[in-house]
Amino acid sequence: MRRITVWLLSTVAALVLLFSYKTSTMGVGGESSAIAAGTGGDAGTGSSTTGTDTGPAGTSTGTGSSGTGAGRYDGSVAQTRWGPVQVRITVSGGKITDVTALQVPDGNHRDQQINDYAVPILRQSALAAQSADIDTVSGATVTSDGYRESLQAAIDAAHL
Repeated sequence: MRRITVWLLSTVAALVLLFSYKTSTMGVGGESSAIAAGTGGDAGTGSSTTGTDTGPAGTSTGTGSSGTGAGRYDGSVAQTRWGPVQVRITVSGGKITDVTALQVPDGNHRDQQINDYAVPILRQSALAAQSADIDTVSGATVTSDGYRESLQAAIDAAHL
């Protein structure tokens, strides 16, 4: 009876250890920094925003008639439980031509892995939809919600 008890406890302990072991430190998508690859920041573009004025809460207002104003518009900072999310849209001819993540949660390595995977997907979805009505990226629900919130604020600022 004593042998069976020791064997059973050993087996349970081994199974607990086996299932709690993290097998990989590779990112969710297995990609390197997508933000550094061009979906974040404007470094080196050499362009300037003309006809826009940064207003309160980080939003920009453009010139021209409603829905046709060209320029860059920053969405408000969406505070999520993992950190701030903010996006900037570039509008030309009444259409969103680019979406840039200005801020994403980066408190730890896992946040960076999630964002390297999710931000390019969110960007492509926003460009395709031309609105903030985009799907949540699996595994990045909080970031997706913040991205949508900031994107909608930028779209509202652009009067699209």
